[in-house]
Amino acid sequence: MLLSERMLEALNNQVKLEAESSQVYLGIASWLETQPGLEGYTEFFYRQSDEERHHMLKLIHYINDRDGHAVITALEMPKNSFSQVIEVFQDFLDNELLVSKSINDLVELSLNEKDYLTFKFLQWYLDEQLEEEKMAKTMLEKLQLVGSDRGGIYQLDKDIVGLRSKVSETKEGE
Repeated sequence: MLLSERMLEALNNQVKLEAESSQVYLGIASWLETQPGLEGYTEFFYRQSDEERHHMLKLIHYINDRDGHAVITALEMPKNSFSQVIEVFQDFLDNELLVSKSINDLVELSLNEKDYLTFKFLQWYLDEQLEEEKMAKTMLEKLQLVGSDRGGIYQLDKDIVGLRSKVSETKEGE
């Protein structure tokens, strides 16, 4: 079954959103890398960028496998400077909420179009977004707790490496 024009357009918009998310996290990682002592946060966001690229590629393959054509477009330049680490994680959460809304809209469209193959395909993205939102919210809440305490920020930088590893292990075990 071919993708409808509406579904194809919506999925291509999601390809762009996932690519822009990858760029957003790459911009964050690059800025963090210039900040002393934040190697954990830096590595976390480089990996987030890679993960978003994987999400984009998964969509591209799906579109092309369904006899559509995944279109690669220009991207918006991401933010490249931040005033503090907590701002990074607020942007992380905001971006994940935006992606979740977009995925939810795709699910709704797939049901309206009676495109059950796409509906099934999108279930993975729904699970992924639940995980991403939780991780972003947890890290933001922890940073809000420590405020501007540099020792607390440093400790959370070390903790995030473990958090990312736990998430990766859970994904591999599924």
